[in-house]
Amino acid sequence: MARALYIHWPFCLAKCPYCDFNSHVRAAVDHAEWQAALLADMRREHELAGGERLESIFFGGGTPSLMPPALVEALLREAERLWGFAEGIEITLEGNPSSVEAANYAALASAGINRVSLGLQSLDDAALRFLGRLHDANEGLKALEVAQQYFARVSFDLIYALPGQSPAQWQAQLARALGFGTGHLSLYQLTIELGTRFATMVRQNEFTPLDDDAAADLFELTRQLTEAAGLPAYEISNHARLGEESRHNLTYWRYQDYCGIGPGAHGRRGGLATVRHKKPENWLASVADKGDGMAEERRLSAGEQASEALLMGLRLREGVDLDSLSARFDFSAAQLLDTDKVGFYSAQGLLWQEPGKLGVTSQGMPLLDALLGELVSAELVEG
Repeated sequence: MARALYIHWPFCLAKCPYCDFNSHVRAAVDHAEWQAALLADMRREHELAGGERLESIFFGGGTPSLMPPALVEALLREAERLWGFAEGIEITLEGNPSSVEAANYAALASAGINRVSLGLQSLDDAALRFLGRLHDANEGLKALEVAQQYFARVSFDLIYALPGQSPAQWQAQLARALGFGTGHLSLYQLTIELGTRFATMVRQNEFTPLDDDAAADLFELTRQLTEAAGLPAYEISNHARLGEESRHNLTYWRYQDYCGIGPGAHGRRGGLATVRHKKPENWLASVADKGDGMAEERRLSAGEQASEALLMGLRLREGVDLDSLSARFDFSAAQLLDTDKVGFYSAQGLLWQEPGKLGVTSQGMPLLDALLGELVSAELVEG
């Protein structure tokens, strides 16, 4: 059963124009009310999910670094009481690199956080303004410096493939980022998501996204630079020194069970897909009414689970173990995948194959979404 716990904090100081995550801006947050509700949601999830020791906890959002450290500590203390912690548990908190939040890093470390992921997003002030960030580059770098003083493991995010961004510009920025010495980087191409302000701006011709060929060139440059620096890509957008990979995110990508609490949080446990109410007020009302924030709990068919496992696992450099998936979900390799297309794309250099295993090559990764749509068997998707 689940050995990972995700805790969603839905609040931000502002909504970034590229963001389609479940984040909300509120004038005030009653922290005592939220602590009680999150603890109740956690206890109910523990009743349902079993009692294996947790190997990872991830505070995501939203902006979890806005949480009072005392609230973080209370949640961790209760999680340890309920599940117990495995030796060397990874406990990550996402945060914005502002001076206000950096002032809490010492207290967060004392509360039990041992890994942070900072949303720097860019080292360029003009790009940060375009991305709607509230910090500037200098403030972000100062926050990174403070984080490295208090946490043994630090990651940060950068967004690239911005409108008009050249290879020389991105190379200079990434080379600088690699020089800060963190063991993990999350490097995302700017994607225009439906329902975001950026989607509206593009529709109204306020800016033009970088074209696909130029973005693919930057993707390849990213892979070359991080590999040379000893932080190779272990997932399509995530790069790490050996041993510094996000163990929590690997739980998702390897399709292992995890619990999710808080507004909009998803979970997978024992073949069930769980999702909490997205809107903070609806989630709070649900917890008050029935003791948890659950909006839906649905049994997944073996075909749906196998399809999800393929879609997640092929994001990884290590690929997927087809023999293991076949045994786990009682499907043959031919039922899992369109074997003709696997052969075709392997011959094109976009896939690699080993006995019982399949993965996407570096050349194939820029085309991952299209490849996944081609590879996963229609019979499997239809259940």
